[in-house]
Amino acid sequence: MIKYTSQMFNFMERNSPFQYGAVKEPEKLQGVNGGGSEKAMMKKKPSLSVRHVFWFGSKFVISISIVLCVFTLLRLHSQSKLQPSIAASRRSRILDDHFDGPPKIAFLFLARRNLPLDFLWGSFFENADVANFSIYVHSEPGFVFDEFTTRSPFFYGRQMSKSIQVLWGESSMIEAERLLLGTALEDPANQRFVLLSDSCVPLYNFSYIYNYVMSSPRSYVDSFLDVKEGRYNAKMSPIIPKEKWRKGSQWITLVRRHAEVVVDDELIFSVFKRFCKRRPPVDDSKGKKNLKLQKQHNCIPDEHYVQTLLAMSDLEGELERRTVTYTLWNQSTTKMERKGWHPITFSYANAGPQQIKEIKDINHVYYESEYRTEWCHSNSTSVPCFLFARKFSRGAAMRLLSEGVVGPFDATGLLSTPH
Repeated sequence: MIKYTSQMFNFMERNSPFQYGAVKEPEKLQGVNGGGSEKAMMKKKPSLSVRHVFWFGSKFVISISIVLCVFTLLRLHSQSKLQPSIAASRRSRILDDHFDGPPKIAFLFLARRNLPLDFLWGSFFENADVANFSIYVHSEPGFVFDEFTTRSPFFYGRQMSKSIQVLWGESSMIEAERLLLGTALEDPANQRFVLLSDSCVPLYNFSYIYNYVMSSPRSYVDSFLDVKEGRYNAKMSPIIPKEKWRKGSQWITLVRRHAEVVVDDELIFSVFKRFCKRRPPVDDSKGKKNLKLQKQHNCIPDEHYVQTLLAMSDLEGELERRTVTYTLWNQSTTKMERKGWHPITFSYANAGPQQIKEIKDINHVYYESEYRTEWCHSNSTSVPCFLFARKFSRGAAMRLLSEGVVGPFDATGLLSTPH
């Protein structure tokens, strides 16, 4: 359960030792003459049973060692195939590491198709220096942003040429995130990377957000221990040990070095693709078969991948372990799950000045699973926790514009609706 107030919100998440025994000595043989010679023979020659135990034991140990060596060699071989492409991408980025001009924030939009709140973002970017930002959009394959599909020229041609079909709760979601980051990394001036949904809105103007993000050398990644939901799959071990398993918000803000870690990773991503999968949705028409389906392991990749990868890379000390994107959660029932936590959509009615002020006034986050309070700082300065919020309807976004949250409002821009 996640609970928000004006001061905090809660994230409600939730050997046998080896025993050894001594091998009994064989019983001493007693003969008519006192058994002296038999004792001597026992000292010179072990019994057959003891010899067999040691013989089979040594063979077993040798066999296990051979199997482990073969497994390790195969694993190293499979990883070595991935290294040339990873190394090549790293070398190309190193060669282009220098740039002229100011560092930029790359705004990475993960959209289903179009951007329904493009009119608000257009106003946001109008109040910015174009040298300080870049825009990338991952949409459905084949969708093009032009004068017919978006109200804002800032999005013209900003779609990715190699997008994929994304399904919620599948590894395709984190694959799309990696594609966005990889494309944005091609511009060496991009030094911060903000992942946003198509229902996100800014809570401040561009200047404030730019200074907030750029002033800190850390990434903003919501990350905490997942101790209650049981999404960790034991089959991920030993590549991903359970103690490195993390959970958090999908909406991250990364410094360039951490973005490179995400893009260059292949090992952890491949494990997620194989073992972190969404449980099939409940289908009442299947009757009793649902019981079997609902026993399958359930894992939502986009809530775990980046957090776990950075923990595996020992980079948690370089993070502000919180998100800068606010989400209001509610426990409800959907077609996907019998009961679960789902984000509430802000409408025109509940996106007024008082509601927005309450979000802006939040200055710390409490993580119940770690008994940790994360006070919100940027470069050691106390700051509001959130720069963005979701999920906002078009009506709610229009209200933000009309009240001048992100910049001047021009209603004429909303009269024509793009296809």
